[in-house]
Amino acid sequence: MSTKIVKKTLQTADQRMTSLEIAEVTGKSHAHLLRDIRNMEAAWEKVNGTKFGLVDYRDAKGELRPCYALTKTECLYVATKFNDEARARLVLRWEQLERERVQTGAVRHLLVSDADVLIEAERIVGVELTRNNQNADGCITTTDIARAMGMETHDLNSLLTDMHVQRWQRGQFRLTAEYEGRGLAQDRLFFYYSREGKQKSRTYLVWTDKGRELIEQLIK
Repeated sequence: MSTKIVKKTLQTADQRMTSLEIAEVTGKSHAHLLRDIRNMEAAWEKVNGTKFGLVDYRDAKGELRPCYALTKTECLYVATKFNDEARARLVLRWEQLERERVQTGAVRHLLVSDADVLIEAERIVGVELTRNNQNADGCITTTDIARAMGMETHDLNSLLTDMHVQRWQRGQFRLTAEYEGRGLAQDRLFFYYSREGKQKSRTYLVWTDKGRELIEQLIK
């Protein structure tokens, strides 16, 4: 009896690939592939004692259609009828699926304690911070600029606000319209935790070398 499915690759104990994905990987017509698999099934059943797994999928019209869900061994058996290029594509796809399964299994194996989970969460956060803060690499904070000029951060922020370089908006300093889009500053993302332990994120303004030079000129 067939079973309704959604994914083209079934993540089960014995990982299977549907005839839909086989057709997609090899560039074959699914209808022709179904015919070829049916023709090869009798010989497989005679030698192995089992039929190929038959399942259902929904086509673009929402109608149920049959397809096969084959193990790696069954796929490679069917691939004996393919040309060299199609067979190579299928072999490489199976190698990719097996690498992904090993990597996923390794992560699950590592996360065996609360400490492991926290470490993995921090790693993910770190990756996200790195990706989001690429444009802010090499930028410096207002505090760094103030310190180099022998000033307090609060005083420098007040001066920049009075000069209409920046404005206080929604809990953070933003450049005014006159100074936006001139490569003077970037946003830097950071994460923090509320009193309830909920993770939150905010951005703050950091200055490029061009922005630092402008500030120094304005203050002097």
